Order: sequence, then structure tokens, then C-alpha cells
Amino acid sequence: MGRPSEYWNPKNETLSRDDLRRLQHLKLTRMCEWAYAKSAFHRRRWDAASFHPDQLHTLDDLKRIPFMTRAEWMAAQAEAPPFGPLLTIPPDHAIRYHTTSGTTGRTPLRVLDSAKDWEWISEMWAYGLWGFGLRQTDVVLFAFSYGTFIGFWGAHYACEKIGCLVLSTGSATTESRVRSIIDMGVTTVCSTPTYALRMWQVAAEMGIDLARDSTVDKVVVSGEPAGSIPAVKRQLETAWGAKVGDTAGMTEVGSIMIFECRRQPGGTHIIEDHFIEETLEYEGDRAVPYGDRAERVVTSFGRGFIPLIRYRTNDLVVKLPHTTCDCGRTGDIYQGGIQGRWDDMKLVRGTNVYPRAVESIVRECAAVDEFQILLTRAGVADEICVRVELKPGRHDHWDDLCRRLQGDLADAHEGLRFKVEQAAANSLPRFELKAKRLVDQRPVAAYPAGGHHA
Repeated sequence: MGRPSEYWNPKNETLSRDDLRRLQHLKLTRMCEWAYAKSAFHRRRWDAASFHPDQLHTLDDLKRIPFMTRAEWMAAQAEAPPFGPLLTIPPDHAIRYHTTSGTTGRTPLRVLDSAKDWEWISEMWAYGLWGFGLRQTDVVLFAFSYGTFIGFWGAHYACEKIGCLVLSTGSATTESRVRSIIDMGVTTVCSTPTYALRMWQVAAEMGIDLARDSTVDKVVVSGEPAGSIPAVKRQLETAWGAKVGDTAGMTEVGSIMIFECRRQPGGTHIIEDHFIEETLEYEGDRAVPYGDRAERVVTSFGRGFIPLIRYRTNDLVVKLPHTTCDCGRTGDIYQGGIQGRWDDMKLVRGTNVYPRAVESIVRECAAVDEFQILLTRAGVADEICVRVELKPGRHDHWDDLCRRLQGDLADAHEGLRFKVEQAAANSLPRFELKAKRLVDQRPVAAYPAGGHHA
């Protein structure tokens, strides 16, 4: 059993499994009653499925609730832009607005939060950061661009809640961040795994050995599956001379729902007093046992502005019992964190990229004949390139077309930089059946048993 000081919320994090289920049932009932009364989106769907919150007699009745999908959410937004009928509170009560890449074209998935929602979002990050060992004496640097992408926003406020000194470096260069790490005595760095490796490379070019010259002893990563890949974790821990802790969240949820504790059990604890995480067969409704690959289906109790109830994530996970770790937490564990995606989404430097969304933008350009999306890795950094074949007689305007595509693609993907290259005529593949225009040439990392890389 761990010491109480290991837990941000000692009572809830160590509840018995029976008490945890009772708490989840109570919160589920209240959230469903709220959603049915306040959200036209949920009420319409549930009425069509003949579900009403008064049917939730036990937690096992969760399966009565119809699944919610991203496609439904996006369709609802399109039905009544910009937010659709999902909101439970008028937009003028919101204090925060965030987006994430949509599944099609330029339209992002949009979320709003109230002050109460945002307090909860930072609280969830506090569970994870405290659990990994952050304390008031830490100096935390965020290698993160402070835009509408939700990213580490909640972690920033959680660090302030804990009492840490926070360094926000939104527009800084990598070299400037490295200098801040040294000059300010930074003890904790928050970034994507890829960018943590990039900072290490740049530091070496500057003549700085981060493991020797910095005071960093914790690196908190999020945004990519690599944070729980053993080979990547070993490389990061050696490079920084620090422990590396994985976390994972979603814009749809607003915060993290899993985190790696300081004992590093080879997986991430689920914050089960605030989430129900079902592990089901992909696109099915059969529960998958411990140790088998499954799709995450999440219900969140915290965000009241846009309730998320039985949301199919397409995330690939392998759940293990809480006894896998000896820290004393009773929330179950995802082996290797979020191991990938069941669908065709790709993660590039922490940003979701959907081939269908890229195609919808490229196809707006009448001069384009064919295209291909190429993913590569240069050193430790992922690169994404759109190779474009032009129609005969349309080559005169290539420079303008290239700039337009680079701008439009970046705008639709949270500022992610795309390379755009012109391909020779008839050099790209053509397809009679399903087109496969995405080529992923990045090395495939080895996952733990049961794992898969999207």
C-alpha cells in the first residue's frame, strides 16, 4: 500500500472496487439526468433508442445507453454551427474554447467549457502530475504552443494549483527552451515524446548534456503513443537523465483520463472516480477481458458543458487489473498507455491527421490530378509531405498552389507544418478499388504484448 502522500485524492484513489462502482453509478445517473434535461443532442438520440436515465438501476445498466461517435458529433455541429445541439448551457456562460482536427475537411471539432469544467480539467491533471511526483518545489517548463489545441493547457493550471513555478514557452525556439531549462533550474519538462527527443538533440548541438548539465528529473509526455513504448522511454530517460511519465487525454474529454504513476508499472492508471472506461470489441458491444486488445469507450463525469457519455474513441488499449501496480491505487491500468488507433488516423508530432480530411482540402484545388501523403521520420522528428501531381497544362501556377496548400493544411491541423512537393506526371499510383494514398514509412516500434501501432 502506498503512502497517502503519493495521492492527490487519497480517499478516492484508494476506494475499494465495490465502493468505486457505487460512486460511478451515482455520478453516471446524475450526468445522464443532466444531459437528458439540458442537451437536445443527447435527448434526441436517447429517445430514438428508447433509453431514459431512470433505467439506470445499477452500473450494469450502462449498456442500455447508446454509443456516441465522433461522426455524430461532427454532423451535429454541421447541423447548427458552430457547436450544434450538444451544449447544455448557453455559450455566453463559457470561459474557454478549444478545437481539435476534424475527420473531414477544414471543420474542427469545437468544445466549450465553463469555469466549473475548467476547474475539473486542471484537477484531473493534478491527479496525474502529483502521482508522477510533481510537488510545490518543482520548476516546470511547458514546451507547447498555447493555441486553441487543448494540449497541455490543463497541465499548466494543475501545476499552478500544486504550487509549482511554471514557465510557458509558447513561441520560443528550441534553443531558447534549452537555455531556460539550464538558466531557471527546471526540474520538470512537459512535451510530446518526439519534441523531448528534439530538445535533447538541439541541446547536444549547443554543447549541453541535459542528463549532466540540467536539473530535470521528470519529463511528462503526452500526445503520442511513444510515451509508453519501452524503447522510446529508455532513449528519453537516458538522454535526459530523468524519469519519463506518460499521460493521455482527449479534446472531447477536456483533460487526461490516464497517467503513469512514479512507480512506472509499464502502463497508465485510469482515473476511475471520474471516468468509466469500457473496453469493448472494436465497433462491437462485447466486453473484452483483461489482457486482450480492445477499443476504449469512455464516459466522463466532469465536463458539464458538453457531456461525453459512452463515446467510442477508436483508441486501441489493453486493460490490466489495478494490482499490476503496487502503488495502492484501485483504478485499473492500460498496459502501454494508448497503444494506437483502430481507424486510419495518424499522429504526427502530437496532431491528429485524417487522410480523408487532407483529401478534402487537396481536392479543392482544380489543378490537382493525383496526390499522396507520405509520412517519414528524420532523426527523431516525424515529417508529413503531400506529393501532388498536376493536370496537364496546369504547371504555371505551382508556386501559388504550393503556398495555398501549405497554408490550408496547416490551418486545418492546428498549425502542423506540411511539406508540399510536386510529383512527376503519372508517377503516383492509381487505384481501381479503395485508394491507399497514405504511405507511412516511419519505423514501427515494438509494443508490449498485445500492443499495436496505429
